[in-house]
Amino acid sequence: MSINRVIISGNLTRDPEMRATASQMPVMGFGIAVNDRRRNASTGEWEDVPNFIDCTMFGSRAESLSRFLHKGSKVCVEGKLRYSQWEREGQKRSKIEVIVDEIELMSQRSDGGQGGYGQQGGYGNYGQAPAPVYQPTQPPVYQQPAPVAPVYDGSAPVAPAPAAPVYSEGSMIDTSSSAYDEEIPF
Repeated sequence: MSINRVIISGNLTRDPEMRATASQMPVMGFGIAVNDRRRNASTGEWEDVPNFIDCTMFGSRAESLSRFLHKGSKVCVEGKLRYSQWEREGQKRSKIEVIVDEIELMSQRSDGGQGGYGQQGGYGNYGQAPAPVYQPTQPPVYQQPAPVAPVYDGSAPVAPAPAAPVYSEGSMIDTSSSAYDEEIPF
């Protein structure tokens, strides 16, 4: 089994470019800069080193979203990697790009206008308010289930089931045991 999924967030390196396939399907191409943190060997200081990722999005959503994206926009994309190779002027070339399935706009509108994704603070999916964030009000309380009487059918004697552990509010389950390490298959 193989998995081909990628999620990245960063800033657009250029304005999106719109084109169409032979069957007139809209195609949006753009680049994202994603920073990687590395320690400089000579100075010992941490530095941000950019990685430049090409992205492609297909369909009518790509055409609609191209109006809201511009150089410097912060986005988060989810998709899959695609490897392409071709020959130009006798030299073999190749690249890996992200084929975008989902995109989330993460920066506010800079024009100050109303409407679009900017009216709700500028975050979330285009044209929608941000999704609420779950914040528990208090920790869950675990109670022992009511005992169940065994059913005797006349065959073998029935032993009562062991009682389930009771967890009260504020108690913690000890996960530091090495028993958990033995269950991990890798």
